[in-house]
Amino acid sequence: MTPRLSLAAGLALGCLALAAAAAEPTRPRNVLFIIADDLNNSLGCYGDGLAKTPHIDRLAARGVRFDRAYCTFPLCGPSRNSFLTGLHPNATGILANAQVFRQTIPGHPSLPELFRRQGGFAARVGKLYHYNVPASIGTAGHDDPASWEAAFNPAGVDHLEEEPRIFSLEPGHFGGTLSWYASPAPDAAHTDGLIADRAERLLAERAADRSRPFFLAVGFYRPHTPYVAPRPYFDLHPAAEMPVVTGIAEDRDDIPSAALESGHREQDEMTDDLRREAQQAYRASIGFLDAQVGRVIAALDAHGLADDTVVVFTSDHGYHLGEHGLWQKTSLFEESCRVPLLVVWPGRTRPGGVARAPVSQIDLYPTLAAGCGLAAPSLPGQDLAPLLADPQAAGRNWALTQVVRPGRKKAGGDREPFSGYSLRTPRWRYTEWDEGRRGRELYDHDADPRELTNLADAPDHATDVAALSTHLRGAVAASFPASGSVPPLRDGTWPPALVVPGGGR
Repeated sequence: MTPRLSLAAGLALGCLALAAAAAEPTRPRNVLFIIADDLNNSLGCYGDGLAKTPHIDRLAARGVRFDRAYCTFPLCGPSRNSFLTGLHPNATGILANAQVFRQTIPGHPSLPELFRRQGGFAARVGKLYHYNVPASIGTAGHDDPASWEAAFNPAGVDHLEEEPRIFSLEPGHFGGTLSWYASPAPDAAHTDGLIADRAERLLAERAADRSRPFFLAVGFYRPHTPYVAPRPYFDLHPAAEMPVVTGIAEDRDDIPSAALESGHREQDEMTDDLRREAQQAYRASIGFLDAQVGRVIAALDAHGLADDTVVVFTSDHGYHLGEHGLWQKTSLFEESCRVPLLVVWPGRTRPGGVARAPVSQIDLYPTLAAGCGLAAPSLPGQDLAPLLADPQAAGRNWALTQVVRPGRKKAGGDREPFSGYSLRTPRWRYTEWDEGRRGRELYDHDADPRELTNLADAPDHATDVAALSTHLRGAVAASFPASGSVPPLRDGTWPPALVVPGGGR
């Protein structure tokens, strides 16, 4: 049987499984998938003493908090295409922004599309695939229309009115560098406030019409720069109380140059006062985000949907706030690779669970598909069900993250790009740049959680480096598409056997 026919048969069986699940009260029928933009683990539930995030903290207390969850690529477009397809960036072919996986693997179903094709209702509010922020706010950005039956693109005062007032390290530029503004406008007037409002209304509609299970994706824009939030959230985080990272020059002594290439000159030239203001604004944006997440969860509860809905909260990647002298993303340090991940699964998770085994965001697709009774294509991620039931379980116990560096220009003007890959295990972070030719890094998280001492060249860790290098290279090899694992459809359309009545496209 060809892969195409196997997928068709499997999805047909999945339709029957979904119908059976609808009659099974212990199996959730719905998914509420909430994603933040550029959010690191600066949350109260992750032990951040400066955070003001009561709503996200309460959500964490309802289910399992994954302490060591990692993105596959710390950049918006590659990361989002990765977890929405369940494939590593090497398999999606998306290694930069402004691309969608339909350009490379058009026959592969996205996670929300899988729900649609098997009888569910899939809707998006805000940013799920890549959007240029803030330029694409209010548009569909680089969205994938086949993923959704309904999609909404609100735009608030932060984009429509306030951009001329935003401070930026590079005047007139907002998305790619640090910029911020304490807005006088109320929550409801901002883009994320409008996103929460639309999500509330969609939940009310789903509660009124329970004929189909739903996959509701809510993509907030904060805390992505420009850090725009209503003034009261700034007041909760006085700039004078914000910490400044010190000892950067000493820290960088043993770091390969490739590891630091995500830095920006204008950020290197910031004063300590600006560093504190940037942190204040970033944390204010998180506080504003938290309030909007609280609204969505309150609507889920108010409409009686909580017992029948899996809730996932995460971010597309982590974020630097001055560690190693870096800000923002696209490094392979812990701050950039690590993401918050909360899962509340009625009937499966217990309140207050904490899973410490490393997991990857590509694990979300097979977990949600299997748990909701959907047939899915062959995927590299693990089903997190054992860790949801028992957070002390080990699971696969490692995660792989990658980036691409542009490289130096050759004589003809072209560049020679190269990759960096980082393996995270319970104890170690091991990184190779250009297969080790441009440097290696080894950090012992048991003794050095801030990754300040690179042990890659230490003689007494040669055995550790050799073992981790073998492990890393095996993981990298497996991140590329296996023959037949991603069933292609030549013209990017679905065969008639997969069309579900009422499902649309």
